[in-house]
Amino acid sequence: MSKKVVLLFAGQGAQKVGMGRDLVVAFPTAKALFDRADEVLGFSLSRIMFDGPIEELTKTSRCQPALYLHGLAVLAVLKEKMPELDVAACAGLSLGEFTAHASAGTFDFETGLRVVHQRGTFMEEACLQTVGSMAAMIGGEESAVRELAKECDVDVANLNAPGQIVLSGSVEGIKAAVAGAKAKGILKAVELTVAGAYHSRLMESAQAKLAVVLSETVVQVPRIPVISNFEAAAVNSEDVIRQTLTHQVTGSVRWSESMQSLIREGNTHFLELGPGGVLAGLMKRIDRTVKVLTIEDVPSLEKAMVELATI
Repeated sequence: MSKKVVLLFAGQGAQKVGMGRDLVVAFPTAKALFDRADEVLGFSLSRIMFDGPIEELTKTSRCQPALYLHGLAVLAVLKEKMPELDVAACAGLSLGEFTAHASAGTFDFETGLRVVHQRGTFMEEACLQTVGSMAAMIGGEESAVRELAKECDVDVANLNAPGQIVLSGSVEGIKAAVAGAKAKGILKAVELTVAGAYHSRLMESAQAKLAVVLSETVVQVPRIPVISNFEAAAVNSEDVIRQTLTHQVTGSVRWSESMQSLIREGNTHFLELGPGGVLAGLMKRIDRTVKVLTIEDVPSLEKAMVELATI
């Protein structure tokens, strides 16, 4: 393997029942991580991941640690099978940024798991305390979407790819944004089925609680560059890491910018560690010349290993 790869970690919404089961059966390394997660959390996250029901797995307090655990289990197995793997940088969509930090040594597995579980719990509480929604704006100019958000008093949650921006805020504001999208030249506006208004001001209570947790969490400068969603750039000091992970809760996820910055640095091979292939799909909209391999289970791991051996 002659080229470096960038690791990408999935965000909330990628979860699915059964995730990680075949990895645990096939690899003691993965099983050890799943067993440790159940022990640290004090409940069987692995059972929820393997057996569901989907309603339980989809809860913010469950899916966030589930995706964190799954991503790091995939990475552990990949490193075991390919110890020569050369990683240039890491990034993760929203929740996935925590997984990226753990993979780069910002904090250890157990510390990150506890923080992620608390983050998910805080965000779940914020969803229950507010009445929020989100909507995807497809095929519009960023300036037009921002103008619409301002007019409807909602926030720009995700800049996922050119022509794909997500708005977040009050139910009334989001419905108004969907209704007014065509007049702004936006081709399609779809309200999303979500528990609340993530990455908006309605998450301020969760952000405040997470800030306290992170202030008490031991972090260190990562061994590998980690790209912040909030800054769309690498973060390289303990204070900045805490700040960006805190601000990310209500701030915009600048995913498209983050990927473009990595591509400008010469990175052409990316590994998405997590279910669903969402990040690979977004990359097709950002830059079709870039190669993204998605690894989520044993078959996709084996396929990726064959392709990685040739680069």
